[in-house]
Amino acid sequence: MERSAPSEVTAPDSSGPDPQLAVTMGFTGFEAREKEEEMNREKQLRQNEDTEPTSSGSNVIRDCSKSSSRDSSSSESEDSSDSSSDDELIGPPLPPKMVGQPANVEEDILGPLPPPLSEDDDDEDDADEGEEENPVQKIPDSHEITLKHGTKTVSALGLDPSGARLVTGGYDYDVKFWDFAGMDASFKAFRSLQPCECHQIKSLQYSNTGDMILVVSGSSQAKVIDRDGFEVMECIKGDQYIVDMANTKGHTAMLHTGSWHPKIKGEFMTCSNDATVRIWEVENPKKQKSVFKPRTMQGKKVIPTTCTYSRDGNLIAAACQNGSIQIWDRNLTVHPKFHYKQAHDPGTDTSCVAFSYDGNVLASRGGDDTLKLWDIRQFNKPLFSASGLPTMFPMTDCCFSPDDKLIVTGTSVQRGCGSGKLVFFERRTFQRMYEIDITDASVVRCLWHPKLNQIMVGTANGLAKVYYDPNKSQRGAKLCVVKTQRKAKQAETLTQDYIITPHALPMFREPRQRSTRKQLEKDRLDPLKSHKPEPPVAGPGRGGRVGTHGGTLSSYIVKNIALDKTDDSNPREAILRHAKAAEDNPYWVSPAYSKTQPKTMFAQVESDDEEAKNEPEWKKRKI
Repeated sequence: MERSAPSEVTAPDSSGPDPQLAVTMGFTGFEAREKEEEMNREKQLRQNEDTEPTSSGSNVIRDCSKSSSRDSSSSESEDSSDSSSDDELIGPPLPPKMVGQPANVEEDILGPLPPPLSEDDDDEDDADEGEEENPVQKIPDSHEITLKHGTKTVSALGLDPSGARLVTGGYDYDVKFWDFAGMDASFKAFRSLQPCECHQIKSLQYSNTGDMILVVSGSSQAKVIDRDGFEVMECIKGDQYIVDMANTKGHTAMLHTGSWHPKIKGEFMTCSNDATVRIWEVENPKKQKSVFKPRTMQGKKVIPTTCTYSRDGNLIAAACQNGSIQIWDRNLTVHPKFHYKQAHDPGTDTSCVAFSYDGNVLASRGGDDTLKLWDIRQFNKPLFSASGLPTMFPMTDCCFSPDDKLIVTGTSVQRGCGSGKLVFFERRTFQRMYEIDITDASVVRCLWHPKLNQIMVGTANGLAKVYYDPNKSQRGAKLCVVKTQRKAKQAETLTQDYIITPHALPMFREPRQRSTRKQLEKDRLDPLKSHKPEPPVAGPGRGGRVGTHGGTLSSYIVKNIALDKTDDSNPREAILRHAKAAEDNPYWVSPAYSKTQPKTMFAQVESDDEEAKNEPEWKKRKI
């Protein structure tokens, strides 16, 4: 085999280093040192081959190839050694441990590998994984706060998507707003109103954007209010004398519940006792968008008691009084897509239907004291069913946990017969995993917010409770519990009430008070209103002010005579102590009655001796 590289290197025109320059700069010493190191390596390799004949074949081949290449390179001339040294490895010698042993790059770089895990270690890891996957540990129930709504049942709960505000409604017709960031430890609502006058509140729900609230009451007209409680729209009432409810513009009977569309802004749904489910738009309150009419298998009307949207908004589910659950495609209002006719006992009001977050499972809370789980892909029988969950309210809730592993619902109790509970079921096996004793009244509403990871509960005794965990929950109730309760300012209690006079002339109208704070600042600048009251005068009057007891004769008599409260121990003696003076010197009473006073006639009392003399003779003889 011809090798042309050495001849090219030795040529005077080559680009390699000049021999004279190498001698002058001292480069030749490095080359000689490299050659000596190569010779030592070859000797060590040969010795190891002789002492360890059982080494692996790959290493022998590799070492032989290296030795052959080095032999061939050493047999060449000194002139060609400069070019051949470029093909060889340059660096320090290999450590003795690596010489003649099989190469293990991972062990050389990362160090010795750890010993394999035993079966016990595997079992411990599996146990740890099982504990981490336990959904009960994710329930935020270590702390709670209580919000006092009123004295009657809290029948509606709503929390905006960001979790900043909570709204509660009850049988007392009130809707109260709670701001977690603005509340302190007193837990007071910042606004209370009655949007539906004297109708009980059935349902409250924030829109997907959080700027509107759907209010469903016992009337036939649903309302939409903004975040501050001002009315945005009110649905129109339909004509109750029209037979076909699809031809009316709105509901004609009492509402049950309502729900916002999860994707489309401004669209919501309501169901009513007029046996219809209607879809509305906020921009068009004068007529509904579409009407769904639940029917029995025989085609008769049936009243829907609850309704909801699926998570993607494409399906509408409604539970009816005959025990059936019907699911429609949102765009097809004629026939339901799924219809199960005996989901719950007929004649009972199914209080809630809720879709899971993945959209494949539907939970239904029946008036027959059961909770059932359905797969909408195989809607022919329930997946699981749990009984023994008493309910006495037509709006008892059920909901899914944020991770879709648990299902939560509340139980009802008679007054004084135990406590209402919040019950947790595992979705995969439907086992009763956990319970929380809420209060000595029924649990009506429950809401598990996915962003805050906090559970809101509405009870039958007018309380709204918030359960949270400082480590697992975010914001919400954690913002207000750390704030100390504000002290009432004395100046605010002394401010004058604003008198509204709408028909008064402009010059007699009082300026409208914008806020208490601004009015206090103005009153502070007014020298008359901000003047400190003077203390009462002690002693005689001075500076034109009358003293405490005055300077008149009447005030002197009152002070010195009338207020003399000397108490005599014996009232008879107090009267008779003046009797002798009156008898000796009669001045007031006796002269006035001296002429008209009758003469006193007293009975004569005989002594004992006189009585003995006057005794008859027969008494004396008898003695």
